[in-house]
Amino acid sequence: MTSIATPIAPTASSAEPDLLALAARCRDQLTAPGAPFELTEVSVNGQTLPAYRNAFATLPALIDAGRVHGAREFMVYEGDRWTFECFYQAVDALAGRLQTELGVKAGERIAIAMRNRPEWAVAFSAVVLLGAVPAPLNSFGLRDELLANLRGLQPRWLICDAERFAHVRADLAALNCRAVVVEGAPGQGDAAWPALIAPGAPAVQPPVLAPDDDALILFTSGASSQAKGVLSSQRAVCQALHNIDYIGAITAMTSPDMVAAMMARGLQPTTLTAVPLFHVSGLHAQLLASLRHGRRLVFMHRWSPAQALKLIQTEKITQFNGAPSMVMQLLAEPGFDDPAVTGSLGGVGFGGAGLPQRVIDDVLSRRGDAMSGIGFGLTETNGVGAAASGRLFKLRPHAAGQLSPIIELRVADFDGTPMPAGQAGEVWLRGVSVMQCYCGQPRATAAAMEGGWFHTGDIGILDADGFLRVVDRIKDVINRAGEKIAAAEIESCLLQHPALLEAAVFAQPDEQTGEAVVAVVVLAPGTTLTPAQVQAHVAARLAAYKVPLRVYVRHDSLPRNPAGKMLKTALKREYTPA
Repeated sequence: MTSIATPIAPTASSAEPDLLALAARCRDQLTAPGAPFELTEVSVNGQTLPAYRNAFATLPALIDAGRVHGAREFMVYEGDRWTFECFYQAVDALAGRLQTELGVKAGERIAIAMRNRPEWAVAFSAVVLLGAVPAPLNSFGLRDELLANLRGLQPRWLICDAERFAHVRADLAALNCRAVVVEGAPGQGDAAWPALIAPGAPAVQPPVLAPDDDALILFTSGASSQAKGVLSSQRAVCQALHNIDYIGAITAMTSPDMVAAMMARGLQPTTLTAVPLFHVSGLHAQLLASLRHGRRLVFMHRWSPAQALKLIQTEKITQFNGAPSMVMQLLAEPGFDDPAVTGSLGGVGFGGAGLPQRVIDDVLSRRGDAMSGIGFGLTETNGVGAAASGRLFKLRPHAAGQLSPIIELRVADFDGTPMPAGQAGEVWLRGVSVMQCYCGQPRATAAAMEGGWFHTGDIGILDADGFLRVVDRIKDVINRAGEKIAAAEIESCLLQHPALLEAAVFAQPDEQTGEAVVAVVVLAPGTTLTPAQVQAHVAARLAAYKVPLRVYVRHDSLPRNPAGKMLKTALKREYTPA
């Protein structure tokens, strides 16, 4: 593979060697024998891998750990406020009745489909306590997408909100799936939510679980035409969550002045949760990390920068993590620079792949005192990869961070040959947090995994100090405002229209969303179709964020090579505005 980016050559500073040396000492201290993040070795699928000795063994144990926070406020949603105590009362009641009245057993898959709200967290945690396997679905999906997920999972129960229930209600009987609806008119669904969470439920009979048992299924679009269910073990999820604590610890040790400034505010750590909980970043880094450590979550039903700014002010938000487009829109909102509005905001975080330089520059110039951070991880690795916050982020702001202790990384040529430091190649990851498989898709699993190594499809460069920089993607995936969209899925949808003969979907840079979905379609002879009609066709079948922003209609064939493969690079050049 030819290098596609200039090797990283960071601007030297007198502080850089000292900070890098400090980070290395802190890592050694934190992972040493007897330390909180002591490393050991475990055997997974015949491979010996590094792991945190003190991580929880199972997800139910981690959920239970949050009970110590008692009367502290935990969740806020449109005026509805939940303490940890109130939350666990609902969780225990639901778990008891799911087990005794609905017959849910350990290992059974339970689908969850709703927008961010406290009931999402209650449903997820109750399912976990039973040793069942929660499978959160993409709440932006419409009927066809939700049904595809349900067919793959084959759950007996779906816990959902009224909007998702309306999408699939008519099809549930054929799927042998029953529903619990957390809102709406009485009588919707097969079991009443208020009765399920009412006091007086039987105590849960705790399951006996092993670290290798199934724990979680999260869906990711990947590069195929259908969403893939990523199945992870109890150990994988718990190790990933302990890794979040490790990142926090090394940040505190390398950025003590920033930590002291945040603590001086005297505020309960509070995260504005705009990232969907069905994403690994929303679930792991926000919900489960907050549950474990007594932090407060303020949920947003739908993203609105104006509403986000209002919530930051009224709820004294201390941390905001979001897609790059969210961060850009928040920074552009009038009043963001007013200390009376955002004075509580001590940290801003975002993903580390495909990140516009403009976002980083704006955050550093306008919130230089904030505990900003960046990270790179995938659903398939439970979010574990590289990360940096505080002083380490400011040191290498255009990198995705340093590697975590429980992940191994290989930058490889197309033939698998490891590339030297400073050279670009595909990023491969191996570690204890990596998925078991794609549910029911052995071919997709085999294509993604090789000798325990997960092929990310991302092009990256690893420098001599262990900082990863992600510079491109191999996968034909569009990253629109943090939502990963498979081009093949939209192409398949377009070709369902009788007037369309060919279709190609790709990304174009977009100031608002990072990347925009663009479609080029070829009409069948004797047909007419406007771009608006093409967009309407997609909108009726797929989630709104997958609808192409721009549609180009042509009458001649799409360019292809002699083997018949579509030449998207040529199309991108042709349709990219000058």
